[in-house]
Amino acid sequence: MQTLIWGGAALSLVGLVGLVWAIVQVSRARRAGLDDEALREVIRKVIPLNLGSLLLSVLGLAVVIAGILLG
Repeated sequence: MQTLIWGGAALSLVGLVGLVWAIVQVSRARRAGLDDEALREVIRKVIPLNLGSLLLSVLGLAVVIAGILLG
């Protein structure tokens, strides 16, 4: 079960890195002083990464919980 726990933790960590990257991208776009339409385009491109990263984090945490319950 240790493999399940560490694998889930790694999956959650990858998701967390993706979330931080999405936050940094939007933050850079905001600081760049882009007009409203350009900012919306950046956000539109980052949203799938943000949601995918969130899904990875949740799945990783679910795997960790499953590993703990089975172990």
